[in-house]
Amino acid sequence: MRARRSVTDADEAMDINISPLIDMVFILLIFFIVTTVFVEETGVEVEKPEAASAAQLDKNSILIAVTSKSQVVYGGKEIGVNGVRAIVRRLTTKEDMPVIIQVDEGANAGLVVRVIDESKLGGAKNISLSADLP
Repeated sequence: MRARRSVTDADEAMDINISPLIDMVFILLIFFIVTTVFVEETGVEVEKPEAASAAQLDKNSILIAVTSKSQVVYGGKEIGVNGVRAIVRRLTTKEDMPVIIQVDEGANAGLVVRVIDESKLGGAKNISLSADLP
């Protein structure tokens, strides 16, 4: 004689295991956090002149600020003109990123030209000057 199980006993013992679902949610969360693009600000407030041709540029860019006190700033740290080439070279090795130079209205024009030259020597193919919309 065969042993019979009750259908009600099997239904009571069946549970849904949601631990793989929780693991998958955490893996997706980590994936989206890691792949998010972070925008690095220059770290100083620059009074930019107005320009009629000003336009919004990509978020994936290298922001360098030139202040009226002849400081060259990247990521909140003063790097000087000599540090521009190394930073641009390091950041453009994997992908071609535009360099945006935020120039203070009272900045030295010769210093701005030197920053542009160092950016070109670092491998930047697209260099823009940042201005405010009128």
